[in-house]
This record gives sequence, structure tokens and C-alpha cells, in this order.
Amino acid sequence: MEELIERKKDEEEINMLSPLTWAYIGDCVYELYVRQELINKTNLKPHNLHMEAIKYVKASKQAEILNKIMDVLTDKEKDIVRRGRNAENHHLPKNASVQDYMYSTAFEALVGYLYLTKQDKRLKEIFNIIEIN
Repeated sequence: MEELIERKKDEEEINMLSPLTWAYIGDCVYELYVRQELINKTNLKPHNLHMEAIKYVKASKQAEILNKIMDVLTDKEKDIVRRGRNAENHHLPKNASVQDYMYSTAFEALVGYLYLTKQDKRLKEIFNIIEIN
């Protein structure tokens, strides 16, 4: 089956992108995953779907998820996480601690990197560790 959205960059080009760019797309990929899981597992109406999704996409939850999956990450993935965590982001979080925001950016960078490099099987393995109910 052809990809719904074509990912054109090769791994060398993706490695040259800013970790904040990985996090930018990772945020979207992860939120789509959460929304799809909630639709698959619940019969909630749209407003309640949104309220439930917020619980999973907020910075503190993403930081918690990253902590949960760290032991199963490869050295390369841990390097991606480190680069995402250390990326200089001038955005100040409104509803999160600076530390949670840094770790949520790291999680999103990992998701984005795996997505952009077409490591869909590995991304699915990581998503399977996360419990969306």
C-alpha cells in the first residue's frame, strides 16, 4: 500500500534537521496516534475525545512516557532523545515545568525522527508500550 503522506527526505538529510523539527512533526504524529486509539477504544463524543486526548499529549504525561520507555530504547534512540532534550527552545511552557517541557520535546523528537526515517515498525513497538484507554 502506498503511503498516505510521502516522506521524501533520506536519513542523512533527516539527521541534519534540528531536533525541534523532529519534535514538530513528532507532536503531530503522536497526537494522531492518541486520537486514533481513543476513537478505536471508546465511544466518546468529540468534546470528550478532546478532553481525554489532552491527558496524553500534555508535557507532563509525555515526560512520564519517555521515562517509562527509556530502558527499551537503543543507543541511537537515546541519542535522539538527548538531542531533543538539549535543543534550545525559546518557548516557555504555560502549564508545565521547564523539565517536563524539555523531556516532552525529547519524546516528540524521538517520535518525529522515527516517523521521518520510516521506522514505522519501531514506532509501533514504542506506541504499544504506551497505554491509551
